[in-house]
Amino acid sequence: ISTLSLHDALPILLALREERHGYGIMQAIAELTGGRVSVGAGTLYALLERFEKDGLIRRTRTEDNRKYYVLMPEGGRTLQNEYERIKKQAADMERVLQKEEES
Repeated sequence: ISTLSLHDALPILLALREERHGYGIMQAIAELTGGRVSVGAGTLYALLERFEKDGLIRRTRTEDNRKYYVLMPEGGRTLQNEYERIKKQAADMERVLQKEEES
């Protein structure tokens, strides 16, 4: 996954810690982010297809024309790695900004 698509991927992967279908994923993303992030249906389904191909998620079932997905271990590792990267970036930014404030 490239960094650019990882930005879009994080809320989707977070939402898929529980089995969900497409619309349920969109609802979960809105809930998890307090409405700050919304993923359109076209973007969502394109990313779901890609994540499934990459082994980050898997389709668990199809019911009433709804495809359900869940996070795979590789997707969990991707989430954890990105979380660690973001924490380091935030610490770097904080250190730089604190130095500027002290100057």
